[in-house]
Amino acid sequence: MAGQLDLFVPGVVYLDVIFTGLRELPQPGAEVWASGMGSCPGGVANLAVAASRLGLHTGLGTALSSDAYGEFCHQVLSRQEGIDLSASIRVDDWHSPVTVSLAYGRDRSMITHGHPLPAGPDGLVNGLPQARGAAVSLGGPSLGWLPEARAAGTLIFADVGWDETEQWSCDVLAALADCHAFLPNAVEAMRYTRTDEPGQALEKLSAMAPVVVVTCGGDGALAIDATTGERADVPVVPVQALDPTGAGDVFTAGFITGTLGGWPLAERVAFANLVAALSVQHFGGSLSAPGWGDIADWWQETRRTATAHHDDSAEAQLARRYGFLDDVIPPGRRTAVHRATATIARLSDAGNDH
Repeated sequence: MAGQLDLFVPGVVYLDVIFTGLRELPQPGAEVWASGMGSCPGGVANLAVAASRLGLHTGLGTALSSDAYGEFCHQVLSRQEGIDLSASIRVDDWHSPVTVSLAYGRDRSMITHGHPLPAGPDGLVNGLPQARGAAVSLGGPSLGWLPEARAAGTLIFADVGWDETEQWSCDVLAALADCHAFLPNAVEAMRYTRTDEPGQALEKLSAMAPVVVVTCGGDGALAIDATTGERADVPVVPVQALDPTGAGDVFTAGFITGTLGGWPLAERVAFANLVAALSVQHFGGSLSAPGWGDIADWWQETRRTATAHHDDSAEAQLARRYGFLDDVIPPGRRTAVHRATATIARLSDAGNDH
């Protein structure tokens, strides 16, 4: 592996096949036509792709089948998205996990087929690389590698999935002892802490991890950084949402980007809100993750709109909140990465001049 990673993301990569433009969902015995379709790596690839498009040297720890689906995911991740796969393996006689997503009415229905990841007892498939940060999901496969990563100076960023048993056992949160940041959504945070408000959940969780961010959907996000004493309550960026798939992963990638960049807490949360908002304007998981080119486009339009309104307007307040983008958007506008599209037939032009 060439040099230290900025971010290591272990887990399962799915081939996502996303159908869009459905007038209705199919009924038994019926066929419906979709006006749009996209194929892309999904699962933990959503977070890895989002981070890579934001300029983080990102590595994946996963297994990719040698079948056609696995080969496609391998090419998209390594050649198109520039993700380091040194901590991954190729596997024969193992069917690639697949998810078919039907986007309809600003929501989606999914069908998934897959087999367990061929990981070792520590939950990794090909060892632990050196990395400044790592992203994990609590309650999943073994996380036995976390203490080693933490001891090596890796900052661990954790989220947590929905508990289908609805027991919400606090045992799931025990791994937070090795984590730097925890980023649950409001429902998850309240269920695990047995509280009735996101703010109450935030306070309780802040005793379990140095940094806690609770995402609250349309109400934005709340955060505490105990290492600096900072608190933040940041509203969402108003956009027309089409598909929420992968928005949480994009939010996490944005927050990690700001953390590794040493930004103040409010700017980290605001940036995470922004990239998540830009992602839901488009259909499909990793396909919708914005690059710096998309962020620069949004910022240019936001400043232009703000100048046409009075200082107390929502437009002007939004521009002031994101004034820090002038200092963090990389130079070289024409070479900035934009959103990509990917299909089985042809790789996208992500990373090329636009």
